[in-house]
Amino acid sequence: MTVPASTPFHLGLTPERIIDAAQQLTRESNLFGWSIRDLARRLQVTPSVIYHHVGGKDLLAKRVAERVIASIHAPDGALEWQEWFRRLLIDAVYPAAVSHPGVAKWLLMHGVPFPSAAGIFEVGIGKLERAGIEPGALIAYSAIMNNATLTISMGDERLLHEEDGPRDHAAMMAEFQRAYTDHPRMAALSDEFIAGFAEGGETAARLREQYYRYVVEVTLTGVASGAGPA
Repeated sequence: MTVPASTPFHLGLTPERIIDAAQQLTRESNLFGWSIRDLARRLQVTPSVIYHHVGGKDLLAKRVAERVIASIHAPDGALEWQEWFRRLLIDAVYPAAVSHPGVAKWLLMHGVPFPSAAGIFEVGIGKLERAGIEPGALIAYSAIMNNATLTISMGDERLLHEEDGPRDHAAMMAEFQRAYTDHPRMAALSDEFIAGFAEGGETAARLREQYYRYVVEVTLTGVASGAGPA
């Protein structure tokens, strides 16, 4: 689409509307999967209008990630620390992040420099301190959050390749079967675990969530092994 220079398509356009569109594009693809030109086409403006109102892709990505973080609310503060983190990661972080592919990767790269996350951080650190976690609450908090975020990011990366199609899926599984012919345990791993991820769609989504829940539980159990008296 060609936008005439004299056409005031940007009238009524606000930074919030631009971020709305950027967030929607992220839901539909991946935070790293769309460009300023894609966003401009969605809004029917020239790319220069986007830069004028908000800035470049880096700043837009930050604003989308900030919105996702702001949508996450801390669980009941009365919960025991493991259950508090379980509810935070499974009920709040996971649905917010997986519905915005690429945001988890952005957070791993940039951290969480948003005031809206401060309250969650304070409560989480406080709970770990009161539990007497060793070698320290800050390290434990980082391990818990990073393990969860990294797992979501890995799932997002797989999503980018799900559209490779049945041909690539079939070729991948045939290759695993040839490689593991004489190794029954590895063949079982291929058939029962890898195949589901490679299949994509609802099967892969279910396995990603199942794996995420397992990572959360294993991480919390590992952190608990360094807990002092309650």
